[in-house]
Amino acid sequence: MAYLRAIGRAFALAAFSLLSWVDVLIQLLTFALLCGGLVFFFGPTLLWARGRSARMRVLAGRWCDVEIEAPYRLEPPAPVRERDGWYRDGNQLYKRAFWISWQHRLTWAMEDPATGREFLWQLVNPLGTLLLPVAVLLGGPVVLRGYGRWTRWWLGPRPPVEPKRKNWLHRHSEALGHQVGLFAVSVVQLVFAIFQLVVMVFFMPMAAPVVLANRTITDTLRREIGNWTGVQIARPYLPPPGLPVPRADGLYQVGRQLYEEPFWPVQHARTRWIYRDRATWRDLAGSLLAPLVSFVLILPTVALVSRGLIGLGALWIWRPFVSPRIDWSPFPEVSTHLGALAQTPVMLAMVVAGLAAAPWLARQQARFARVWFGPTESTRLAQRVERLKQTRSDVTVTQAAELRRIERDLHDGIQSRLVAMGMKLGAVEALVDTDPAAAKRLAAELRAASSEALTELRVLIRGIHPPVLSERGLLDAVRALAMDSPLKSEVTGSLPGRVEEPVEACVYFAVSELLGNAAKHGAKRVSIDVEFADGLLTVVVTDEGPGGANPARGSGLRGIERRLGAFDGRLTLTSPIGGPTKATLEIPCQLDLEPSSPKTNISSETA
Repeated sequence: MAYLRAIGRAFALAAFSLLSWVDVLIQLLTFALLCGGLVFFFGPTLLWARGRSARMRVLAGRWCDVEIEAPYRLEPPAPVRERDGWYRDGNQLYKRAFWISWQHRLTWAMEDPATGREFLWQLVNPLGTLLLPVAVLLGGPVVLRGYGRWTRWWLGPRPPVEPKRKNWLHRHSEALGHQVGLFAVSVVQLVFAIFQLVVMVFFMPMAAPVVLANRTITDTLRREIGNWTGVQIARPYLPPPGLPVPRADGLYQVGRQLYEEPFWPVQHARTRWIYRDRATWRDLAGSLLAPLVSFVLILPTVALVSRGLIGLGALWIWRPFVSPRIDWSPFPEVSTHLGALAQTPVMLAMVVAGLAAAPWLARQQARFARVWFGPTESTRLAQRVERLKQTRSDVTVTQAAELRRIERDLHDGIQSRLVAMGMKLGAVEALVDTDPAAAKRLAAELRAASSEALTELRVLIRGIHPPVLSERGLLDAVRALAMDSPLKSEVTGSLPGRVEEPVEACVYFAVSELLGNAAKHGAKRVSIDVEFADGLLTVVVTDEGPGGANPARGSGLRGIERRLGAFDGRLTLTSPIGGPTKATLEIPCQLDLEPSSPKTNISSETA
C-alpha cells in the first residue's frame, strides 16, 4: 500500500507542478508591465506566487515526510502616522499609508533572496517532476523522500554562507568584466554629456534639471568604481543654494528684477549654482576623456584574451569538426593534432597575459576617473566649510536641548524632593519636643527620601556622563550596555588605548540609542563591533530586526547624526525592508596609548 500510495502522490505532485509555469508566465507578463510603467501588478503577483510555494511546502511535509519552513524575511512594519496626520517616507508625505505600504512590500519581496530561488524553482521543478512518477515506480517511497529534500533545498531557508576566497581565474576574469563595465558606463555618460553640453549652450533655462539628472549617471560611475576596484571617489559638487529670502516689502530680488513669487529666484539661483560649479565643467571634460582612456586601457586585455580564446576554439573546435586546415591564423598553418597541441600553450599564454594585467589596468581606469570626477582641494575646502556650518548649528541646538533637559530633570525631580525634605525637617523641629514618636517617623521618611534623591541624582549624572566610561573605557562600557539590553548581544573588537572622553560619551549614547531602537522594533539579536584604525574609530551595530530604518523618519537617528556631526563623524545606515539593519558609526579621533586602568576588561563579550 505504501508503494502504491507513493506512486499516486508522485502523479499528483507532477500535475500540481505544471501550474508553476502559469505562475512564471504571469510574473514575466507583470514584469514587462512594470518596465512599461504599470507598477501596480508585479508586487501582488510575486506574493500570489508564494501561495503556490507554500502549498508545495505543505505537500512535501505531508507526502514526502520532509518538513520545510518558510524562507522569507520578516515583513516590513506598517507605516506610522505622524502627529500632523501625514505619513512620511523619506522626504515625501502621503495622506494615506497605502502607497508607502505597497512600495515597502514590493522592495521587501524583490530584494529577498528566497524570491529568486523560488522563481528558478518554478521554472525547473515541472521538468524534474514530470519524471518523478517513473522514478517512484522504480525506487518507491525512497525517491519521494529524496524529492522532498530536493524541494526543501529550493524552497526552505538557507543558513548564511561565508564568502569563499576567490581564486586567481575568478578574480582576474572579474577584473576584466569590471573594465568592460566601466567602459560601457563611460560611453553612456559621454552620450548624455553631449546632450547636456547642447542644453547648457543653447537652452540655459533647462540646464539645471538636465545637469542634475546627468549627475546621477556620474554618481553611478563613482559608486561602481568604488565597488569594483576599491578606488573611492567622493562627490565634488558644491552644496545647493538655499531658498531666497524676501525683502521687507515681501518681494524677491534677483539683480535689478523683483518677483512676487519665489519660483523664478529659485530657478536663477539653481542656474547660477550649476554654471559656477567647477565640478560641472570637470564632469563634461571627464566624460569626453574617460571613454578614450578606458578604450586604450581595455584594448590590450580584450585583444589578448579574445585572441587566445578564439585561437583555442579554432584549434580544437573549428579544425577537428569543420575544416582540417586553419589558414587564416597569423601562426603557422595547422592541420594535425600535433600542430594544434604545439600552438595551444601560446594561446593559453595570451589568455593568461591578458587576464593578469586586467586588475592593474582597471585600477588605472579608476584613478583616471578620480582625477576628473573627484573633488579638488578648493571643492573639499568649500564642502568642509559648509559641513562645519551645519555641524556648528547642530551642536548649538543639541547643547541647548541638553541643557533644557537637565534643567527640567533638576526642577521636576531633585528640586521638588529637596523642597519636600525641607518642609519635613521643619515638621520634625516642631514635633521633636511635643511628639517624639511622630518626629522619629518623619526622620525615617526623610532618610528614605534622601536615598531616593541620591539615586535619582546618580541617574541624572549617568545621563550626562556615565561613570562606567571613566572607570572602564569605551569598550567595556559598550559591553555593559549590551548586558543591560534585553537583546541577545555580542560585542567584538579591541581598542589599543583610551579614546578621548567626549568621543567616548558620543559613541556610548549613540550605541545606547541604536540598541533601544532595535529592541523597540522587535529585533532578537544584535552584534556590535568596535575597531580603531588610521585615526578612525568605527563602531558597527547590526540587528536582525524588520529593517526599513530611515534617519529622515526617526528623531533618534537624527540625534545620532547630530552627535556625530559635532566630531566630524558620520552615520551610515543600511536597512533593507525585511532586515537586517546595519548602522556604522565613524569618528576621527586619537587614542591615548597609556596602560588602561586595572578595572577594565571585566565584562564578558557576550550578553
